[in-house]
Amino acid sequence: MALTRARIAVDAMGGDHAPGEIVAGAIRASEELDVKVLLVGDRQQIENSLQHHAQSPNLEIVEADGAIAMDEGIPELRRKPKASINVAMNLVKENLADAVVSAGHSGAAMGAATLRLGRIKGIDRPAIGAVFPTMLAGKSVIILDVGANVDCRPKYLEQFALMGTIYSQYVLGVEQPKVGLLNIGEESSKGDDLALQTYQLLEANPTIPFIGNAEGRDVLSGQFDVIVCDGFVGNVLLKFAEAVGEILLQIMREELPQGWRGKIGGTLLKPNLKKLKQRIDHAEHGGALLFGVAGICIISHGSSQAPSIFNAIRLAKEAINHHVIERIQADRNKLEESSFTESAIINSEQ
Repeated sequence: MALTRARIAVDAMGGDHAPGEIVAGAIRASEELDVKVLLVGDRQQIENSLQHHAQSPNLEIVEADGAIAMDEGIPELRRKPKASINVAMNLVKENLADAVVSAGHSGAAMGAATLRLGRIKGIDRPAIGAVFPTMLAGKSVIILDVGANVDCRPKYLEQFALMGTIYSQYVLGVEQPKVGLLNIGEESSKGDDLALQTYQLLEANPTIPFIGNAEGRDVLSGQFDVIVCDGFVGNVLLKFAEAVGEILLQIMREELPQGWRGKIGGTLLKPNLKKLKQRIDHAEHGGALLFGVAGICIISHGSSQAPSIFNAIRLAKEAINHHVIERIQADRNKLEESSFTESAIINSEQ
């Protein structure tokens, strides 16, 4: 049975380069990805940006009033029901869109998703999952959480592991994902109380293919398909990885010989450099999926330009087509069926 065309609500007012770059990425996605894009925001500003591009029949403007600024929080989110991120989330809630993409205030996106879409039953905290390239060509690793939860409990990480496993299986195509817990050593006795208790939960849960601790050097090795950690550590890791990718690309540009030798070498290396950029540039991945809310939400980097927005919409379409939310909802009871609970671990250590 043919898939229906996905409808993606894009927060056109979110991000450092809104709405121009957001609109440009959305137009490309509407033309190349066979999706309908709903551009949410100030109609006049969006129409001004559209004037620089050919018209696309797969675009529609949905009026919104203002946006949530980077220095605003949940109180402003509640006081501005017509803000672009709130309107975009309402489109999903009312089944007028299948997913939301935003490069705006990540806290506002998480707050709006939680308040308006709600959490999946059985999931205590949403988590942001980011896909990283690894040393093995064609293989990625998903890391969660990378910023939604600074303070975590062991059961939150257990839930992150389950959601990451489902995404790895059905979207990344890994038949038997290998799950790891980010820690300071591979031994089960290493780490703080959170790591020690989480290790026991993951090890005892038969529904999670846990293979042990992952040290920092293992993150991009390809040894793991899913790595879980709290949002504080995960966000530091995410920003560090983004910086390393940018540095590598800059070093490659600087080290190419100058003059005619550089031109010839650059021409010969161009296909390889393009592949390298695709593997390590965070813009090529588009954004991160917000796991645990009852709707698909892609959070993009605040500095996202058209290529990142295009890839974020592609990521949203993949999550829709692979029924990620429905699969998590169907499998959530696996955690409840686990006989080894968080309270049992805590009680055993007292």
